[in-house]
Amino acid sequence: MHVTMLIYPGLTQLDLTGPFEVFARVPGVTIDLVWKDLEPLRCGSGLTLTPTAIFADCQRTDVLFVPGGPGQLALMDDDTVLAFLRERAETAQYVTSVCTGSLVLAAAGLLAGYRPTCHWLSLDQLALMGAEPVAERVVSDRNRITGAGVTSGIDFALAFVARVFGEDRARIIQLGMEYDPAPPLSGGSPKTARRADVEAIIEGAGPFQQRREEAARKAGARLGAR
Repeated sequence: MHVTMLIYPGLTQLDLTGPFEVFARVPGVTIDLVWKDLEPLRCGSGLTLTPTAIFADCQRTDVLFVPGGPGQLALMDDDTVLAFLRERAETAQYVTSVCTGSLVLAAAGLLAGYRPTCHWLSLDQLALMGAEPVAERVVSDRNRITGAGVTSGIDFALAFVARVFGEDRARIIQLGMEYDPAPPLSGGSPKTARRADVEAIIEGAGPFQQRREEAARKAGARLGAR
């Protein structure tokens, strides 16, 4: 099985590296980190990653994966990226994402009529592009499998492995990674967080979230005109 993972400037590295670590532990799985060129690129947090393949050289895709992050905004009307995703999705067995990567898939027209999830701040924006948002950590709808915000990427990948390769394989990987979450503090979800903390996140992200919503609305309008 070949996994094609889109990387781009400004992605959230854990959206990518969490699932990558899980996929890399499955025997027989190969992974490409794909972008327009092979130059190192900086994630939103400053970590540098290097693509392993360019779009033109990416021929086989069994699993298409898109991470999220602030750089996602630039992809929402990037014709080259969106065309690549549409082309790869035509033959991929699974089309997947974590966090706001689902907004990019939606902008490419790949989630219309599907039930995906996203980071809670941007979940409602999926509906602007014809999707049916679901506020769950991992959501599977036919061959679309999506994870919610950032840390859910590990959950997403383990759920994917359990579905495709069996629960025994997923359990071995989970144990090998010692994935046994025990957060030192409660409130890692808007459902459990203090209201003041939720409001602080919303206020801090306000201007950027407005730009995200505008991009989603524009993408939705383009999809409606196709």
